[in-house]
Amino acid sequence: MELELEGADLKAVLNRLRRAQGQIAGVIRMIEEGRDCEDVVTRLAAASRALDRAGFAIIATGLQQCLTDMESGRRNGEDPDAMRGRLEKLFLSLA
Repeated sequence: MELELEGADLKAVLNRLRRAQGQIAGVIRMIEEGRDCEDVVTRLAAASRALDRAGFAIIATGLQQCLTDMESGRRNGEDPDAMRGRLEKLFLSLA
């Protein structure tokens, strides 16, 4: 299963990943500066949420593409149950 992110989907995912990257850089800086534990954990939680949202956006796009492929018959011979299992495993990996 190939994922094709384009246009607004691609931009949204990249923005979320860049936001996470900035948050992680902030966490590293805060730890190096010896900042308050609560502030560090709050920033780390924000980075985690940004990564989760990017992952869910990627999976949602993949699900949409798979449904479109199934409806149009472009399945490359892959068993629908096998594809469902792979997508479910991806989704649960973010849970």
